[in-house]
Amino acid sequence: MRIALVSEHASPLAAIGGVDAGGQNVHVAALAVALAERGHEVTVHTRRTDAGQPDTVVMAPGVTVDHVPAGPPEPVPKDELLPYMPAFAAHLARRWAVEPPDVAHAHFWMSGLATLSAAGRLGIPVVQTFHALGTVKRRWQGDSDTSPPRRPAAERQVGRQATAVIATCGDEVRELVAMGVPDERISVVPCGVDLELFRPDGRGTPRGEGNRPRVLSIGRLVPRKGVDTIVRAMRQVPDAELVIAGGDPYDDEGIRLSALAEAYGLADRVRLIGSVARADVPALMRSADVLVTVPWYEPFGIVPVEALACGVPVVASAVGGHLDTVSGCGLLVPPRRPRALSRVLRDVLARPDLRAALSAAGPRRARARYGWPRVAAQTEAVYRILIGERTGHLGGSPALGSSRGLGRLAVAGG
Repeated sequence: MRIALVSEHASPLAAIGGVDAGGQNVHVAALAVALAERGHEVTVHTRRTDAGQPDTVVMAPGVTVDHVPAGPPEPVPKDELLPYMPAFAAHLARRWAVEPPDVAHAHFWMSGLATLSAAGRLGIPVVQTFHALGTVKRRWQGDSDTSPPRRPAAERQVGRQATAVIATCGDEVRELVAMGVPDERISVVPCGVDLELFRPDGRGTPRGEGNRPRVLSIGRLVPRKGVDTIVRAMRQVPDAELVIAGGDPYDDEGIRLSALAEAYGLADRVRLIGSVARADVPALMRSADVLVTVPWYEPFGIVPVEALACGVPVVASAVGGHLDTVSGCGLLVPPRRPRALSRVLRDVLARPDLRAALSAAGPRRARARYGWPRVAAQTEAVYRILIGERTGHLGGSPALGSSRGLGRLAVAGG
């Protein structure tokens, strides 16, 4: 089938680690490739951010990236992109009027607005994945939330009008239903992990002199990721070092974290190393005794799943996607509670038996649930039901003659 993935700000070709470049970019890129490997023709529509970018780029066999002219051809913060969505939608409508996809899958709420606008008049079924919800972001960030004020209302509109909505975890389903998205239109399909890249065997990054126990944090340097909670917890975790990878150590958040470590007398045990090439992330993970990720909220959280796949013990905040991914094979702590985190870290670092058990459980969970071939197959199943409903031919699919069966088919299992 012809599949359009729409990802207005998160290009599958972008370098990962910036404020607006993270898990969604990885997700869209990997999903596109995995769907193409299943025999589909995939086009990813993303905004042009450089005048020198070609109109289209072949990213992988069966995958083409379409650089959409919408707004200035330069980087623009995603929270400032809403005014350019009509132009984005107009481009999609022109492309699809000539060669309509069998299904359009929008990623993020603004992509949903553009996709619904372009697809509606052409009768193209629309699948929506939000990746993050404005209502949750506002709940946790309050006045520091820079999203456009109309985001929550727009998300409700997109969720109610989309032919189907794919949630990445059970917690998101509850949020979507509370927004008024019909439960029968929701499927649960998790994000995936590259099990060839993230695996327990392989080298680890050398630790250097001292060989202290290593606590690792990987992710964007933004306050809601809760890295300051880890720094505060390290006061009560003697002798261990904290390595913080991701972002720019010299931007506002990096400087704040460095100052916090200095104020607590941890400057010799806390290191901010900046962005790490994706190919080098597994070795960095395998060098750690424990990976910690304690955001205030997390729609899914790909980093802990990657660490699980590498056989690295994971401590995560008990929020969002972590409740699905880490529960039962890692350790959960309340968000923004450095004392609780320090107690768990001391226990993990003092118990080789616990670390060994977690190291064995993580890869089992990752292989059972989160490999991209499995995730792509689940996503494709959602598409096929919609196409079958549109044409009236469900073929050999299970007896799911209405969208009420949708969420039952693609739920991630053990």
